[in-house]
Amino acid sequence: MTSALFVVSEEGYWAEECIEPLTTLTDAGVDVTVATPSGSPPVVDERSLDPESAGGEERVEELREIHESDERLNDPEPLAVVSADDYDTVVFPGGHGTEWDINQDTHARQLLADAVTGDDGNALVVCHAVGILGFTWGDDEGRLVEGRDVTGFPNAWEEDIVDENDVMPDGRKLPYWVEDEVKAAGGNWDAELDAEESVTVDGDLVTARGPGSSAAAADTLLEELGIEAPART
Repeated sequence: MTSALFVVSEEGYWAEECIEPLTTLTDAGVDVTVATPSGSPPVVDERSLDPESAGGEERVEELREIHESDERLNDPEPLAVVSADDYDTVVFPGGHGTEWDINQDTHARQLLADAVTGDDGNALVVCHAVGILGFTWGDDEGRLVEGRDVTGFPNAWEEDIVDENDVMPDGRKLPYWVEDEVKAAGGNWDAELDAEESVTVDGDLVTARGPGSSAAAADTLLEELGIEAPART
């Protein structure tokens, strides 16, 4: 059976960006394991459960129910004890929270590098989690993202969220902007701002822009794994 490891933030993951791929891969027969930095259950960003941005009250109820009841999300593995070699793919859902834990975690970076540079496997990185590419080294002493085509959460969208001091609505100061870090590390950045969805494949690395691209990202990942995507109702 094809297996996937989801690396999810304890500081605030974006509901759709985790749950859409998680349920899509599960419906396609993929065995999913969830891991967090400490092994504590991941925390959902409440802003991602706003009916206006999440697709209505019914969708919010669905996302919240899965967040609260899914056994994999409620009993994750610690990142330090999992290995990319044990999975066919590693998925990094987004959310601002990743900037404080996942993207800065040594074990998360190693999982990503191993998944992308190893003989088998691949990785899907979504939204703010794409910032991990700015800090991850490959197997040739260069940044993993150097020379690769990627998409992710763009500066143009971040400008509408933080204030002039890079402070978010919840009072936390954003430590860095994803687009800036990935470009500085040598990535070929194109968030395709004129497109409704943005998913980019470069070798064994799949990246997705953010909210609204999660379904396409999940389907693309399944295609890369040689699995037919399940029909959506």
